[in-house]
Amino acid sequence: MTTIILNHQPYDGSDVTWNALRLLKTLHKSGEKVNLFLMNDAVDLARDITKKPESYEYDLVDMVKKLYNDGVAVQACSTCNARCGLFKNTPYFDESISSTMQILADWVIQSDKVLTF
Repeated sequence: MTTIILNHQPYDGSDVTWNALRLLKTLHKSGEKVNLFLMNDAVDLARDITKKPESYEYDLVDMVKKLYNDGVAVQACSTCNARCGLFKNTPYFDESISSTMQILADWVIQSDKVLTF
């Protein structure tokens, strides 16, 4: 099992988040069990209010939703919801993904690999 932790603001002018999601998708398609944990400013990836800027080719929120709907475990830090991102205190696209540090700790313990972006 691989756990990927994202920290970056989704549309920060770099391809860090996009490349992390591409890797996650490729691992998932290859049969790897993959977890995605969003924390810090990356929690905006779990908010419907986050819109793709015209300057970006890919909708990163849509990528996360598609992975989630395809069976990838997605969790977003509940503490970060109130503290981080551009849209503080805005609900996540599915309230069941609101998570805790204990869930992340459990995933880290269970994982063969943990990658952070």
